[in-house]
Amino acid sequence: MIWLIRLYLLFMGVTYLLIGIWATLDPILLANASAIPSFQEAVGLKVSSDIGYSEIAGIYGGLNLGIGMMCLIGIFKENIGLFGIKFITLLTGSIAFGRVISSYLPGMPTFYNSFFIFEVCAVIIGISFLMTLNKPKSNY
Repeated sequence: MIWLIRLYLLFMGVTYLLIGIWATLDPILLANASAIPSFQEAVGLKVSSDIGYSEIAGIYGGLNLGIGMMCLIGIFKENIGLFGIKFITLLTGSIAFGRVISSYLPGMPTFYNSFFIFEVCAVIIGISFLMTLNKPKSNY
């Protein structure tokens, strides 16, 4: 089981780290007309002022970089790994819940998209790991 948890942390670490790098470098990628798709376009955002670039880099870039590093460190440090699984499960569950709630507001689109699927899968896997890790050890 420990290797499945480490594999999960590796996957989530690399995923969040890459998203963080992508979001942080997005203004440079946009300015240079890079072949890499724009982060803002991928998530449906548009920056309308200079502070917006800072918000993209800070919130999407910094937060995702931090989560990615936490997961990668958690591969080697058990207490950080356990906290990382709890944090990601809470975070992705909260985001998915927000999508569902907002879909009931007038004029809002459905919650069902690829991001939602990723979030629900992360919650299910995270809860499964946490339940398994929380089971009392048996002598059998």
